Amino acid sequence: MITAAPAEQTQATTILAFKFADGVLVAGDRRATAGNTVVYDRADKVLEIDSHSLMAIAGVPATAWEMARVLEHSFQFYRRSQLQEMSLEGKVRALSKLLRDNLGMVLQGVGVVVPIFAAYDAAAGVPRLYFYDAMGAQFEVTDFAATGSGSPSVRGVLYYENTWGKKPLTKCRQSEAIIIALRALDTAAETDTATGGVDRRGRVYPIIKIISSKGIHTLAEKDLARVFKREVP
Repeated sequence: MITAAPAEQTQATTILAFKFADGVLVAGDRRATAGNTVVYDRADKVLEIDSHSLMAIAGVPATAWEMARVLEHSFQFYRRSQLQEMSLEGKVRALSKLLRDNLGMVLQGVGVVVPIFAAYDAAAGVPRLYFYDAMGAQFEVTDFAATGSGSPSVRGVLYYENTWGKKPLTKCRQSEAIIIALRALDTAAETDTATGGVDRRGRVYPIIKIISSKGIHTLAEKDLARVFKREVP
């Protein structure tokens, strides 16, 4: 009897986020893989949930994107029905519940998602940053977070910059933060085949979004290309 080989899951990596002087920078490479095969090289791994909330995804895109859609609709429903924004604590726990509800799939070895959640806390007037494990445990971050297969290299770069760089990450200007994010993802791509980094030949650049008191700003590819060419030879 011939048994079919198990289908390879599509995976999305690598994501990072860190606080800087004006808010939180959230970035992700663009590569999605299935085993040793590159499935797609323009995947969006940094998703806007509402005007002041971002979810970055590492893991299975199908599951992660559905979680993002559920969160977006939940936040909208709460805002329209209660005539006010959901509290940040409520938003953070909503994502945690979705991850816990997905535990059955995780235990079967499919549908694993390990996200990062960033938001601007209007009540406190400060940006907040959280990362999760696949079972829904949430951890608030003071400086930076990274998940996905390329995260060890990314964490090394961010730790170095935060500890021995010219200044701590939280003191960096936006232009400096963008350079650090590009260098971190490019470094990860050198050691992790599942991380796309920057595709110089295909002109594919990471997704980088900034969240602050003014809302969410997405960096244009042409701006990233100019910075990369000048600062990351």
